[in-house]
Amino acid sequence: MEVTFIRHTSVDVPPGVCYGQSDVPLRDSFEQEAAITSENLKTYRPQGRDFDHVYTSPLSRCVRLATYCGYLDAEHDKRIMEINFGDWEMQKFDEISDPRLKEWYTDYMNVPATNGESFAMQYQRVASFLDGLKEKEYAQVAIFAHGGVLICAQLYAGTIKPEEAFSALTPYGGIIQLKI
Repeated sequence: MEVTFIRHTSVDVPPGVCYGQSDVPLRDSFEQEAAITSENLKTYRPQGRDFDHVYTSPLSRCVRLATYCGYLDAEHDKRIMEINFGDWEMQKFDEISDPRLKEWYTDYMNVPATNGESFAMQYQRVASFLDGLKEKEYAQVAIFAHGGVLICAQLYAGTIKPEEAFSALTPYGGIIQLKI
């Protein structure tokens, strides 16, 4: 199965703010960014047909892009939401006083944010979604999601190694295609 992952466009959040699963607004440049993403997405469609099925994270930044690209009925699935940063959501990383932050910086793969998730927990959630997707009879699927989800999908597909994870962050509005 070919799965096309589309990362949402840029968010209107100050640099350095930990926003994870917070439902944050998109930049005023959304229309321009979405037009580029929508045009680029056309090259990923199978022989000019549409996708067999389209999923989206329920967060508005993904739903809005899916809708702009013509997928008003995309199926929402919470398993493809961004990592949950718990108590750290909407705080600047350099202003978080939680002592667990130091532990998280040392081992973000396994240490969860306070009242949130670790990267490994997010990976398990995304892998569960992809395991279920493999059971479907689809040949071509599109998924509107988040940077962390796209990293998890690449790890799942074996196209990157864990140590390459964050150097493989897809840019806002970017598209990757994987065989699952």
